[in-house]
Amino acid sequence: MTDLNARMPPGNDVTQRTVTKPAFSEDLLDAVLHRANLQQAWKQVRANKGAAGIDGMTIEEFPAWVKGGHWSVVQQSIRSGDYQPAPVRRVEIDKPDGGKRQLGIPTVTDRVIQQAIAQILMPLFDPGFSADSYGFRPGRNAHQAVRRVQSVLKEGRRFNVDVDLSKFFDRVNHDLLMTHLGHKVRDKRLLGLIARYLRAGIIDNQLYLENREGVPQGGPLSPLLANIMLDPLDKELERRGHRFARYADDFTIVVNSRRAGDRVLTSISHFLEHRLKLTVNTTKSRVVRTNDSKFLGFTFKGTQIHWHPDTLRKFKQRIRELTNRNWGVSMHYQLFKVSQYLRGWINYFGIATGYQRCCDLDHWIRRRVRMAYWRQWRKPRTKVRSLMKLGVHVQAAVACGITSKGPWRSSKTPGIQQALSNDYLQAEGLASLRDGWIKLHHSR
Repeated sequence: MTDLNARMPPGNDVTQRTVTKPAFSEDLLDAVLHRANLQQAWKQVRANKGAAGIDGMTIEEFPAWVKGGHWSVVQQSIRSGDYQPAPVRRVEIDKPDGGKRQLGIPTVTDRVIQQAIAQILMPLFDPGFSADSYGFRPGRNAHQAVRRVQSVLKEGRRFNVDVDLSKFFDRVNHDLLMTHLGHKVRDKRLLGLIARYLRAGIIDNQLYLENREGVPQGGPLSPLLANIMLDPLDKELERRGHRFARYADDFTIVVNSRRAGDRVLTSISHFLEHRLKLTVNTTKSRVVRTNDSKFLGFTFKGTQIHWHPDTLRKFKQRIRELTNRNWGVSMHYQLFKVSQYLRGWINYFGIATGYQRCCDLDHWIRRRVRMAYWRQWRKPRTKVRSLMKLGVHVQAAVACGITSKGPWRSSKTPGIQQALSNDYLQAEGLASLRDGWIKLHHSR
């Protein structure tokens, strides 16, 4: 959107002056609505892409909407305190553990406003956050959180207190969150706007639901609000001298003994439930040896990072889905989606010790892909022709084509392995976990 900057009303030119003021500055809303801040917010929202909210307006349609003069009305209503954010559109996505995670998709307009708020508040709050908080912060990521746990294990600690917050984003206490915000934000207009976002409500299957608690995941402001809400937890852990790492609502505390872990789990659960009004999932929260722990999809063997068994199980489940016989897409597209998943997966999980396991998984994946080809060819005549076209001798092609073996057994026969060789599959675009692992570790 080349001329959003020109179309958005200029507001007061206070951005540079405001962000350098103390955190209790009283004119933060002017900084939020400053043209340069809004322009940057729009660029970030556009880069993040995402679906339309309840108004149906897409990212691509937003520039024309701004050019139509609607933004001036929105900005004026924000300044006067009359602006009412639209309810978020609820969608469900699959969680890695097989459950469902509820997301709230704000309208594009509200995403821009939320992003603009987050850009002003982040410099005020982030410097005061704990060094052991790694989620949704500039220059920090999940890998650093995992390596932080690894560094603590090198001190000889061998027990983890894994604390699970039940539906954290859905159960944030609004009054308590606003109190934490008010410690640094004195601009009542901005606090009022944030409060209205918290109470905007949800549209679920065309049914409006009030939002009396929680910070719906999906908006640009939610991650920062989550960190503000959990910062007292970090400070309490630091005050007690605990060694821990937190990424959003996923955190683990590393202790010396099971007895110490039981004591920490009890006391921290009490703190979370009584001081922060959050619910601890007692069935998933536990004290375990480090090699039985689970943090961000990883576990630890001694001081080495490994994939958690659940991570490997979910990985194989997803590969089976992407090579399913009933998908009904071309092999070209199937290979594209498989490779897209493999690259994303190894870029995240590749920090673990796992070269040989990557090789083994590559072998299994290639066999799954060969089986997918075999199923798509379906009829014996098509199988024979396809094998011959790929260089298999006629006799071997016929023997493979008329076999009574199932797809999984057939995928290991010499004729199919010759036709759909490793080099052929690589040339067709199939990614390799082994290559991704090597690339990641050589770049460190």
